[in-house]
Amino acid sequence: MTLLSRRLLLVSATAFSLAPAAWAASGKAAAQGASGALAFDTFNADDASPTLAQGARSAAVARAQILLDRAWFSPGEIDGAFGKNMQRMVRAFQRCNGLKDSGRIDAETWRALRQASTEPLLARYTVTEKDAAGPFAKTPADMAERAKLKALPYESLVEMLGERFHVNPDFLKRLNPGVEIAAATELVVPNVRDSKAPERLSQQLEIDKSERVLFVLDKDGQAVAGFPISIGNEDNDPLPLGGMAIKNVAESPSFTYNPSLLKNSPKDAEKAEIPPGPNNPVGSIWLGLTKPHWGIHGTPDPATVGHSETNGCIHLTNWDAERLAKVIKAGAKVEVKA
Repeated sequence: MTLLSRRLLLVSATAFSLAPAAWAASGKAAAQGASGALAFDTFNADDASPTLAQGARSAAVARAQILLDRAWFSPGEIDGAFGKNMQRMVRAFQRCNGLKDSGRIDAETWRALRQASTEPLLARYTVTEKDAAGPFAKTPADMAERAKLKALPYESLVEMLGERFHVNPDFLKRLNPGVEIAAATELVVPNVRDSKAPERLSQQLEIDKSERVLFVLDKDGQAVAGFPISIGNEDNDPLPLGGMAIKNVAESPSFTYNPSLLKNSPKDAEKAEIPPGPNNPVGSIWLGLTKPHWGIHGTPDPATVGHSETNGCIHLTNWDAERLAKVIKAGAKVEVKA
């Protein structure tokens, strides 16, 4: 058993209300927890078939997000809200599993998600001294100031844990109301750390520009994993249709800030080498493409993925970029479709 596995003690629980006030109260009970029933039984054990659509905001949405994440159809940040990324990935999961392509969670989709992952949906994690020690530092807005630093680490412990467990930092606090997130604190977190890659993955990626989704295909050319992405719009270095390939894969990359290649950069900006770290402009992973200066990479702003425009590259959350880099090698084919 790994050190992380020992710390991720799976939660089985009791009442979890969908009302925000009760949600907070039950979260506090779970976090305090040793006496009496734990407060997340319903969250982990509830297999009722919810009907969910865009705009919904509930514990049922959070359950579905965790299931999608574990199935490698990432909703981006887990936040309990049925937003655009969630709708994209529900539709992708439905298409890839032969279900009605509705973008809604219905009984059939819920059963398929549950069959794809039978693990409990929440876990307990005890914050370590090493976690709390950081280092943490505020990221300067100015690129010239960033270039003076040795690294661009997380800004806070909450940000670091949010990325580790694929969860929006505010939602992490909502799961643990009234709890100081510090060394030795036991937290309730989404159980997403040990999800396995789908079988029969090929070295072929497909990018759907209209849906803003990057798919990993299997050996039969069928999509078996998907991640929301941000791309440039048609007026801002648009992603060209057709074929490319992965040229190189770099972990914890530095970033060459070249204002001459970037639209809307300050007029007086100078070229600079930005140090590595999760808050580097290209995040924690870089998969360089055969199109010069382009890559598939992470981002320091996971909440913007799927919603913002880029300067041409393909942005994923850091954790999705890291998952992709585990299964994709240099030479992998990339096909961009409208």
